[in-house]
Amino acid sequence: MFTGIVEELGEITAVETLDDACRFRLRGPAVTEGARHGDSIAVNGVCLTVVDHEGDEFTADVMAETLNRSSLGVLAVGSRVNLERPTAVGARLGGHIVQGHVDGTGEILERTPSEHWEIVKISLPAGLARYVVEKGSITVDGISLTVVDAGPDFFTVSLIPTTLALTTLGIKQSGDPVNLEVDIIAKYVERLLGTQGGTR
Repeated sequence: MFTGIVEELGEITAVETLDDACRFRLRGPAVTEGARHGDSIAVNGVCLTVVDHEGDEFTADVMAETLNRSSLGVLAVGSRVNLERPTAVGARLGGHIVQGHVDGTGEILERTPSEHWEIVKISLPAGLARYVVEKGSITVDGISLTVVDAGPDFFTVSLIPTTLALTTLGIKQSGDPVNLEVDIIAKYVERLLGTQGGTR
């Protein structure tokens, strides 16, 4: 489990394309400290398994299902990525409960800068809209954020200077894809109530 509090901006240093998968090599001095084979690290919000690591780099395999459901397929050598290790039991839950299981992708539609923050408008797939509410939590590229406004096919978030400086949302532009993970609690509530899309 993750919390959506990005530890560092990492970098893709190598990409190996396989028949039905992809192998990434990533640089991340903070997240590789004490890393072992089999550990989990979230890359732009996607939970990946450490296959190998050496120094401040680690390797992770990404299967076709993950490439199809996330924006990891557009990454190339030099791409910057948000990195986070799983939260430890008993640690502070700084963001919200994040599984690292991407529900879909959105697209940055608009950026509106202000003196002390920036509003970012992101497209929202129809199947996810019912889980996104004003002042609720959503994960964008692995970042735990609060929804400012929720529309039928979009939502907005407000980014403080720290988020802009320390995550990929500071460098992404209109048209760029982002990984989205909605609040897992909303999906469990829907399932327990036996509803989907507002019908029984």
